[in-house]
Amino acid sequence: MAKMEVAPFRPWDDFCPGADRFAKPDFGDLAKWNNRVISNLLYYQTNYFTVAIVVFLIVGFLNPLGMFLGGAVVSIVFMGSVWAGENKNFIKNFKKKNPTLFVIAVMGTSYFLLALCGGVMVFIFGITFPLLLILVHASLRLRSMKNRLENKIEGVGMKKSPMGFILDLLDQQEEKVNKIQDFLESKLNK
Repeated sequence: MAKMEVAPFRPWDDFCPGADRFAKPDFGDLAKWNNRVISNLLYYQTNYFTVAIVVFLIVGFLNPLGMFLGGAVVSIVFMGSVWAGENKNFIKNFKKKNPTLFVIAVMGTSYFLLALCGGVMVFIFGITFPLLLILVHASLRLRSMKNRLENKIEGVGMKKSPMGFILDLLDQQEEKVNKIQDFLESKLNK
């Protein structure tokens, strides 16, 4: 297994180029849209983490206790969901077939727990807003050849990154690896 590597920070003109490198996703082809999002999450991961940290810090300065509480609740719910997904077959199948609904369920559960504690607005702006920004960018940004090449390298397992680790926890990488492995095996067996 490859050691964990942090992806390089992509230049601003690559991360947010002109409007010609953005397009509305094909809502009719969910597999293609999901592939675009995952590819962009892997390729621009350092930029996305930076955006999330900046928004997180801004909200954290405005309400540090609420931000700490929100981060703790979401982390606990996420870890509990991943543990349950690995140990309970029903949840594992649900997570694999409906990854978006799984993430929405984690966020909804976090929202409910925070509503009980009174930190709803901090949760919405400090944690959910960066996720929304990241998912919108990842959905709209078209992939480049360099992006596709980097994703193939990570998909084969030659390189591992923090976002790849998170996507593995959400069962979003396994299908790509299986497709690449099947392709390589078919070429080797000829």
